[in-house]
Amino acid sequence: MKGIILLGPPGAGKGTQAKRISSEFGIPQISTGDMLREAVRDRTPMGLMAKGFMDSGDLVPDNVVVGIVKDRLSAADCNTGFILDGFPRTIPQAEALQTATFELGKQIDIVISLDVDQKELMTRLCGRRTCNKCGSMYHVTFNPSRVEGKCDQCGGALIQRDDDREETIQARLVNYKKSTEPLVMFYGNSGKLKSVMASGSIDAITAEISGLIRSV
Repeated sequence: MKGIILLGPPGAGKGTQAKRISSEFGIPQISTGDMLREAVRDRTPMGLMAKGFMDSGDLVPDNVVVGIVKDRLSAADCNTGFILDGFPRTIPQAEALQTATFELGKQIDIVISLDVDQKELMTRLCGRRTCNKCGSMYHVTFNPSRVEGKCDQCGGALIQRDDDREETIQARLVNYKKSTEPLVMFYGNSGKLKSVMASGSIDAITAEISGLIRSV
């Protein structure tokens, strides 16, 4: 079993790399961001609670996030491994995850930190566009749609999410540095942390991550 965590600031490519690693190793990608956005879209009680925090760039409270992650890790498809994308984000969440994995008879084998220059992060995030129908992701510079403003997959309108606007991104990066960056030290002390420079070729980054995972 491989229990994997991807750390990194917003825009570091955690989602992209998690999908690739999930496919390569045949283990589920667990993205708290995706789960929370689905809850917001479906206007569930948890989604309505989380929306205000997400729109302003603040972290969603631990009591909302930890519960859904533990439930997901207890599913049968996580018995052969899992990759956590966007969780934990704080030291208390990391400590709660340790407790949850122990109780479930699972463990974290490796933590990979994706490092990116802040100026590049702003360029990546401000240019992101999302289909309002199917959720497909685009970028105005790096991955534009064939027809401007329309999804290649379903023809839906491409929108800039509230959490991809410049002022919100600045708030997200401040929150990351304050709350999430200490996790690098937390997992570094455990000997499980590996760092990867997440600039340049996506394929090269995936290959480096894959090699690190196979080494544990």
